[in-house]
Amino acid sequence: MSTPLSGPGSAQQAPGRGPVRTGSPRTSRTARNHAPITAAGLAAKVILLGLVAGIAIWSAFPLVAAEKWVGLTVLVLTTTALFYLYLGRRHVPAKYLVPGTLFLIAFQVVPVLYTASTAFTNFGDGHRGSKDDAIVAIQSSSVKQVPGSTQYPLSVATKGDPATGALVFLITTPGTDTVSVGDAGGLRPLDPGAATVGPSGKVTAADGYTVLNFGQASARSKDITNLVVPTAGGALRSSGLSRAYEGKAVRAYDAGCDCVKDSDSGKTWTADGEVGAFVAVDGERLAQGWKVNVGLSNFTRVLTDERISGPFLGTLIWNFAFAIGSTGGTFILGMVIALALHSPRVRGTNLYRMLLILPYAMPSFAMLLVWRDMFNTDFGLINNLFGLSVDWFGQDWSARAAVILVQLWLGYPYMFLVATGALQAIPRELTEATSVDGASRWQSFRAVTLPLLLVALSPLLISSFAFNFNNFNAIYLTTEGAPFPADNPSNGATDLLITYTYRLAFGGQAAQFGFAAAISLFIFAIVAVVSAVSFRRTRQQEEVYA
Repeated sequence: MSTPLSGPGSAQQAPGRGPVRTGSPRTSRTARNHAPITAAGLAAKVILLGLVAGIAIWSAFPLVAAEKWVGLTVLVLTTTALFYLYLGRRHVPAKYLVPGTLFLIAFQVVPVLYTASTAFTNFGDGHRGSKDDAIVAIQSSSVKQVPGSTQYPLSVATKGDPATGALVFLITTPGTDTVSVGDAGGLRPLDPGAATVGPSGKVTAADGYTVLNFGQASARSKDITNLVVPTAGGALRSSGLSRAYEGKAVRAYDAGCDCVKDSDSGKTWTADGEVGAFVAVDGERLAQGWKVNVGLSNFTRVLTDERISGPFLGTLIWNFAFAIGSTGGTFILGMVIALALHSPRVRGTNLYRMLLILPYAMPSFAMLLVWRDMFNTDFGLINNLFGLSVDWFGQDWSARAAVILVQLWLGYPYMFLVATGALQAIPRELTEATSVDGASRWQSFRAVTLPLLLVALSPLLISSFAFNFNNFNAIYLTTEGAPFPADNPSNGATDLLITYTYRLAFGGQAAQFGFAAAISLFIFAIVAVVSAVSFRRTRQQEEVYA
């Protein structure tokens, strides 16, 4: 009797075995990998992809308006790739890797690259826009009222919150009901019927704008005075809170000499492309400049400017001392407490641990302010409790000791927790074996417990060192860098590089983002080198105790 041929996927009976399913292995794997999508999974995919599409469309309009075609191309390609990836059933590992990679690029790589690029520019207050923007700002800010200037009824309005929204001028052309709106970008007419004009000619309401009352306008009088609206014949400025005039700019740009001339004084400022500013023969610069590439000047300034390079080395040494002292001190104290509570003879360890981590549970910025008051010379708790009269923040070393003591109190609970976890992971058989061999407790701790603790906690110590090296709050909320020497009010005895940078870049009359970015790269390089060396030594320890 003949046996029928078995087709693909049919079951065959093998001698002594159950039915065997034959068929394509590839088909079986495909069936397993392409499991049907549940309704909840499909809904989540639709919502997330819809959100991606919405964000892409929302982002495309400003890119098109600004003619940022490279950015628009990247946006389109990224969105298309995401839809291709998540609408298909292939590339399963990439579905999990892509979100994290995109967030890494957006929140880590891009900010670092932007900071690095800013370090080679003069970007900051007075140097934010282009040269054309600077020329408009110079001419507009020099507007003066001249005899016969046209006067306009003025209403001040905002888009949004009256206290913080961007200001605009709503003016009415004399003798007509034509209303125009003006801001730093220029003057443009409003659509007929979009504004309501009162009997005095002032605008009382306008679509899309909030007209300020007298009290709201008075609160922002300085901003109103500084607002200049460029026009074809000059610029509009306010005269009080209810009138505006179209004045004439006394400073005008001359393209022939690439300079700005003042018609009142006859002085001339010539464009200097290396510094991004208009400079006179006597060295005077106009406040409004433009953003340019300055090469390595921000970096060389740190090394060649005596006002900066002088205290920079001292600040760097103290920065290392603060980071090492804070990290090492909290580690030693936390480890000692963890060892004490790790003993089986101690009772009530849970209660002790709960009490010991209280500083870790409190907001650090609030505790820093409390400690600042506790070190007050006159009414501080420290002096009153111990009967002292120490001016803690008035002397260099007492101020430094105070900030390290504060860090010790704030940081030891964290080290206590991680040391407790590491101790519980060390087998007791190891320490018991050393005791059998006749080793003392100190010898057992030094030969077994401490090396194993360091292997487990070294990455945490490195990250803690990096954090304390840039611990802005610890200094700024307690001493603000004080005490300061009489001859240098910009560099205090407790300043870290990060607080010193902040004061140099933002503590003066204008922000210097390019210079701050350059010093940030110095700090980044120092921390990166220290971390790399430390991680290398950590790997060597792991190989020894593996």
